[in-house]
Amino acid sequence: MRAKGIEFAKVCGLAVIFSAFAAQAVESPKRAPVMQEVLDCRAVADNTQRLACFDKAVGTLAQADQTGDLITIDREQRRTVRRQAFGLSLPSLSMFDRGEKVEENDHIAVTVSHAERNNAGKWVVVLDDGAVWRQIDSEPLDASPKAGQKAVIRRAALGSFMLKLAGESSIRVHRDN
Repeated sequence: MRAKGIEFAKVCGLAVIFSAFAAQAVESPKRAPVMQEVLDCRAVADNTQRLACFDKAVGTLAQADQTGDLITIDREQRRTVRRQAFGLSLPSLSMFDRGEKVEENDHIAVTVSHAERNNAGKWVVVLDDGAVWRQIDSEPLDASPKAGQKAVIRRAALGSFMLKLAGESSIRVHRDN
């Protein structure tokens, strides 16, 4: 009976450890201190003191912006960054996921700039934004990818990606740059 209690305690301990790691992994980055300083001024009750707080905090914010210590971007700029980095393994980019729906980050619509076969006979597809995707499976395409052709790249199982050219079956790809 005591052995079962010890096993149960071990399992509970592991569950606590794993949940702590999981909570840490999905935690959003903290707000920049100069931005938090501006937001904290809202809590000042006295109007004169609140205005003085805002004036000081906004001055610090403007200085941080001017020196490049703080960079602000809007939702559209954030989406542009996510699109440009799609397929690259950069965990620090998770800060750009805040406020986005998961399904909005699982695929991108792209345009082919040019494509060619490498020495192994696999397709190397260059997109109009300069991203290079290399075929990693052996699936054939009925026709060669053409400049200007539309395609969709989506996340697949186990961190892989699938590129689907209009009118073709999907091929498994890896982003090279």
